[in-house]
Amino acid sequence: MFLTPINNSNSNNTTINNNNIKNKSGIKIIMLFLSMLSSTTNAFRTTTTIRRQYHTCQSTFTKFASRNNPTQNKDGRMLCNFHSSLSSSSSSLLLNQRLYVSNEGQRYNNLISITPKATDLFHRYSSTKLFSTVNVNDNNNDDDDDKKIRVVFLGTPDVAAESLKTIVNDSQKENSSYKIVAVVTQPPKRRKRGKKVTPSPVAIVAEDLGISTILCPEKANDSEFLNMFQDVIQPDLCITAAYGQYLPKRFLSTPKFGTLNIHPSLLPRWRGASPVQRSLECGDNPVGVSVLYTVSKMDAGPIVAQETYNMKDDNENASTLLPQLFNIGTQSLLNIIPNVISGTISMESSMEQDEKLAINAEMIQSSDGELFVWKDSAMVCHNKVRGFSMWPGTFMYFRIGDDDDSELVKVKIVTTRVLTDDDDNDTKATTTITDEIQLGSEKNDGLRVVCGDGSILELLEVQPVTRKVMDAKSFCNGLRGEKIRWAQAP
Repeated sequence: MFLTPINNSNSNNTTINNNNIKNKSGIKIIMLFLSMLSSTTNAFRTTTTIRRQYHTCQSTFTKFASRNNPTQNKDGRMLCNFHSSLSSSSSSLLLNQRLYVSNEGQRYNNLISITPKATDLFHRYSSTKLFSTVNVNDNNNDDDDDKKIRVVFLGTPDVAAESLKTIVNDSQKENSSYKIVAVVTQPPKRRKRGKKVTPSPVAIVAEDLGISTILCPEKANDSEFLNMFQDVIQPDLCITAAYGQYLPKRFLSTPKFGTLNIHPSLLPRWRGASPVQRSLECGDNPVGVSVLYTVSKMDAGPIVAQETYNMKDDNENASTLLPQLFNIGTQSLLNIIPNVISGTISMESSMEQDEKLAINAEMIQSSDGELFVWKDSAMVCHNKVRGFSMWPGTFMYFRIGDDDDSELVKVKIVTTRVLTDDDDNDTKATTTITDEIQLGSEKNDGLRVVCGDGSILELLEVQPVTRKVMDAKSFCNGLRGEKIRWAQAP
């Protein structure tokens, strides 16, 4: 659910009706409630401050409900129920201590989940209406929908957002046996440029799809989040796709059908945070994707399904391969969900991983992107460019001109290829080792770097610091014929 200011001049939504408010305390309650929400959108509150506001609001609700007989007064009855909801699951109101606000496309701050009772309260007493793309009570009005199992999706980046779209579309088919009841994603992050707080791609897509509960805890082991997960959401099955956080045992023990994970590697090879990047860096082909049960140990659960993908050539990079593998993995997941629900597939019946074959995909550091052309082969450098195309990218240091003391220039290497004997009649695939970099003689040739074993890496696209990506010839034209040499990092 999201909060959005409603323009009263253009809205047909319910506004304040003074005739319906029989007690001034009702106004006081709503003002306290709205003040708590609006103040949080303007600045990040500390946990202590927000809890103090919550308890003040809770106390006011209690006093008002006690003065107005809940059995005779509709307002008092509703407020009493709302207070009960707050007492039993305060995390549903203040789960993340900040709000995610959508105002004319300007998204900022954080996500919040609010109970249906709070929705009713907003509708009746406020011109600031709780916004959701679906009615929060829809799930209670459809008997057939109540028979479907409850699924929670966890994910964060663009590839996970595409998986969410596919899964939601499948869940809306007439014969579907499940429904998506909530989405969990990473909190919004502040961009370096413009300093805008932007929600994750999964949060944006979930809102567009009309998913009414979107949660983004700072940590998945947060007690308030786990309380709500168990007591309010009550999932039967969870699906994770590049969520980005460790899931505690309490989380994993909640859904009765377990938690299924889409992992873009042929497990047990490449467990961990960067499987596609590490597999490309090592020159793997074929690659693949696995659907497995999540256990406490990272990516070590039993494998339910596995698909192999053969790359057509050695020029495919992480930017194109990762979405492809997630598409394959999502389809594989959809094929097995009915069998998971029926009990045909379970954690016990799935294939255990061979621990002897396990290889960890270590988290990538920005320093990993340097190309060591003086000691590595052209193929090793080329595979690193492919693997790190999304982040952090790869780079080299150039020395421009004849002066050995000239300042080194850091250049990002965007696109490369390994030169073979068939590529050029004037240059062989291997040659005498030198630090001089030369432009090929043909129109589309790149900058040719002789690597440590004598093999040649051709730099097709580069990006100098503070400049746009350019082809090799444009880079050379800007140097006006000056010599280019590679150099080791200072």
